[in-house]
Amino acid sequence: MGVVLSVANPGRRPRLEDVAADVGVSTASVSLVLRGVPGPSAQTRERVLEAAARLGYRPDRTASLLARRRTHLLGVPVVLRDAFRAELAEEVQVAADERGYSVALGAVTPAHDEGRVVETLLDLRCEALLLLSPELGADALAQLGSRVPTVVVGRNVEPSGFDVVRVSDDQGVGQAVDHLVGLRHRHVVHVDGGAAPMAADRRSGFLAAARRHGLDGARVVPGGYDEAAGAAAARLLLGEPSLPTAVVAANDRSSIGLLDVFLRAGVRVPGDVSVVGYDDSALARLAHVDLTTVSQEARAQAGHAVEAAVERLDGDRAEARQVVLTPRLVVRGTTGPPRG
Repeated sequence: MGVVLSVANPGRRPRLEDVAADVGVSTASVSLVLRGVPGPSAQTRERVLEAAARLGYRPDRTASLLARRRTHLLGVPVVLRDAFRAELAEEVQVAADERGYSVALGAVTPAHDEGRVVETLLDLRCEALLLLSPELGADALAQLGSRVPTVVVGRNVEPSGFDVVRVSDDQGVGQAVDHLVGLRHRHVVHVDGGAAPMAADRRSGFLAAARRHGLDGARVVPGGYDEAAGAAAARLLLGEPSLPTAVVAANDRSSIGLLDVFLRAGVRVPGDVSVVGYDDSALARLAHVDLTTVSQEARAQAGHAVEAAVERLDGDRAEARQVVLTPRLVVRGTTGPPRG
């Protein structure tokens, strides 16, 4: 498995005094804002958080942890309906157990968005946050990183006061296209992930691989990351004059939607259309699904993420770090040579 490790923000670690001087307030006010304690005005809070993110300031965790009782608790917001993220959360628990830490899971639902769940986990005195494919913007992630050690898992975002652990999504989709071309497919479609954070890398990986193989007819169809999006894309493809011979979906859940509609329409997989997913979730491994897919190496991602958090909590690492893993194609029963 390939691993790329990078370090950001070298040089002297910014201090509380630097943030106070930049904003023009006292260090006491900065401390209150960063600890979420009432007192400073909303305007002061906004200016302090912006300055802390811009300067790359992180609190001295060693000193703060000595000042209070340790909880050894890692906070993990998770979308339970997403099979891959649920599996990733389980792997985080295993990795945390090995290091003497516990995990607090917070369910992200339509009524409790990611930001609200994060605040609840911090109220429970979680010492670090592990965010699984988070939807939060880069600025919000940087602000979180200034408050507590934060690890972003499964998303390509520049580390700025927080750590990143992910796979190379463009390479993963490229492996899927390579596999299909090896089976002699030329008419290949990518059902993308829409506006989701990881969708752009997977889309660009598909287009780059299509160019590399000279697939002039390859194209992208709008999609999403759930079964409904895959089903809608399948109905769109069925309404066209001819089906592609292969489809690379944004993720496994989208693939399930595709497979369901194709099955109901009498389309054979892989006899008429080959389908490739992404994630290698538990759904993909079910015998009646048997989905060819790209593994995101959940166990390895979880291990690196927990290690990054523990390095910050128990060690003295302050610089942001990014770990990029190489994904792995898993060939199962939904891909084969094209029809005819």
